[in-house]
Amino acid sequence: MIIERIIAFGHRNITCRHNTTIELTKDKELTLKGDGILGIKSSKSCRDLSKKTKKLINEGKKFHITILSENFRDTFYGYGHKDLELLDNKDIIFRKSNYICDRTVLIKCTKSAMELNRDLINSLKNEGRKFYTIFELINDDK
Repeated sequence: MIIERIIAFGHRNITCRHNTTIELTKDKELTLKGDGILGIKSSKSCRDLSKKTKKLINEGKKFHITILSENFRDTFYGYGHKDLELLDNKDIIFRKSNYICDRTVLIKCTKSAMELNRDLINSLKNEGRKFYTIFELINDDK
């Protein structure tokens, strides 16, 4: 069941070379130092997620995440956690680790930025390329 959809955009400096995170940001620009950033001008930050999504994240539910851009897609899984506060008003970070901060949306994710489909990443190097990040609830236990 789809419970959240986020719109973000590509940028010429997207590299997605970070080995532990995937990030969406509301920032309008990106430098080459942002090697975990998948998209800019995000329609949502952690704080903007729906109450329903936040509740499910805080219950530690498992999520299937789909990144969809025109002809390319990639997917991964991640988990919520009771300690995720989801307070950041600019960013969303998916983490392979258990690290928790205000920008963390899911932990124990099955992919990092460097593991995403390179055709998808290359398509997002086009300025203004729109893409979607879709959260689906997985109805099974951890």
